[in-house]
Amino acid sequence: MNDALGWLLLRVAVVLHRAVASREATRRARRRRNEALRRAHRRGVPVEVLAARLGLTQSWVRYVIRDPEKAAVEEAA
Repeated sequence: MNDALGWLLLRVAVVLHRAVASREATRRARRRRNEALRRAHRRGVPVEVLAARLGLTQSWVRYVIRDPEKAAVEEAA
């Protein structure tokens, strides 16, 4: 019984690893982050605060706000 449970846990670990560590998962996380960043900016949060809290440069935050599609392509590269 323990052997079967061990194999099941291994499969769960592999699925979680692929979901969290895959390239596509990273892209999804960045897309969600950038969308949240744009929404926060639309609600009045200044670029300086967004950049400081996220650990990004102000120029990058402005770029993400101004041209989200182009920023996504550059981040993926």
